[in-house]
Amino acid sequence: SGSETGGKAMVMGLVLLCTLLLGWLRRVAVFDCFCEGAREGLSTTLRVFPSLLGLLVAIGMLRASGAMDGLVSLLSPLGRVLGIPPSILPLALMRPISGSGSLALVQDVFNKFGADSFIGRVASLIMGSSETTFYTIAVYFGSVGVRKTRHTVGASLLSDLCATILAVAAVRVFFE
Repeated sequence: SGSETGGKAMVMGLVLLCTLLLGWLRRVAVFDCFCEGAREGLSTTLRVFPSLLGLLVAIGMLRASGAMDGLVSLLSPLGRVLGIPPSILPLALMRPISGSGSLALVQDVFNKFGADSFIGRVASLIMGSSETTFYTIAVYFGSVGVRKTRHTVGASLLSDLCATILAVAAVRVFFE
């Protein structure tokens, strides 16, 4: 609504004014600090960009090639053993790779099964309790120039798997 937007603008203006006033009182060159921060932000963006571009190209190739469907078919028996329904596997596989791809899959789940269905609730919990692992690693490690991730990828993917298994278990315990 209009009054809500006006309130947000007023708060943002107040924060800006307080920042400028505090900088002036402490004799800090606020604009110079802003420019330096913007310069560092741009250099970080340039350092991270190749990793993100590679990740986005890989996601596009995975989706366009049909490899995701093949991977889901291959992992369905293991998913059943772990208690993961086959219809949730595409989301469990996409979530560590892409946030926007995951959101598209959750929307598909909601359209097909409904948001209040077992699968819809599991999808919601997966989105809330897991991470876009490869994106996060690319951004954070890329921004500081870390090349060797050591155990980060394995531990993060294990965490995502645990989040998926526990999402299924939580929905079974609390909603069935």
